[in-house]
Amino acid sequence: MPLVSVVMPVYNSEATLGAAVRSVLTQTHSDLELLITDDRSTDGSMDLLMEFARQDERVLPRSAPEQGGAGRARNLAIERARGDYVAFLDSDDMWLPEKTERQVEFAAGGNAPLTFTSYYKMDADYAGDSTDFVPNGRVVPARGHVDYRAMLVRDYIGALTAMYDRNVLGTRLMPEMRKRQDYALWLSIMRDGADARGLSEPLAVYRSHQAGSLSSNKLSLVQYNWELYRRHEGLSVARSARSLAGAVWQSLRNSRI
Repeated sequence: MPLVSVVMPVYNSEATLGAAVRSVLTQTHSDLELLITDDRSTDGSMDLLMEFARQDERVLPRSAPEQGGAGRARNLAIERARGDYVAFLDSDDMWLPEKTERQVEFAAGGNAPLTFTSYYKMDADYAGDSTDFVPNGRVVPARGHVDYRAMLVRDYIGALTAMYDRNVLGTRLMPEMRKRQDYALWLSIMRDGADARGLSEPLAVYRSHQAGSLSSNKLSLVQYNWELYRRHEGLSVARSARSLAGAVWQSLRNSRI
């Protein structure tokens, strides 16, 4: 059975962290390790993580040596990965119980080193666990196949659903950027020749933050997308503008779900 390394950055997430961790530990594919980096939280997040670690040896939390943001926290976890696959989940989102099992089967059967799935959206104040979640019709669908050119126009991959094959791609870290590190990682993998495959089944649940928050206001990421296209991908001004228009359209479309 393949080992899946689950990467989770944490910062002051005590309110939602328990549900996120339990959604990993209740996966029907049980051969996994949950690699958590706490980015110097000031709430009770680390205490909660240590309690989970005492109860389940698959939970492997560490505190970052210094606060460095979500991208750095993810990389510190990725560097510890021992799994055949590396998957990602933030501390305010959840996986449905069959997510890992279904996605590993999908990746192996389709010879796909980078995969993602459809996912549900839930309200910010959702207080239940993944095992309590009732499908609500708010689905962000996964496109069946995405190549590098398509990915430049839109980020089709929900980070909470992404998984890559370490046996094929090696250990791939996120570029050191303030934001959009996940998008940059998918682009770097696909620029090297690996297309992404999407599983249409919704297998994760994304927490929609309150209107006006930084997380919910995707238009606030325009500057970071522009820097990604120009500096990381080396695109021309014209091509960057086309890609940015696609990113804005996607954000507006997904915000209506």
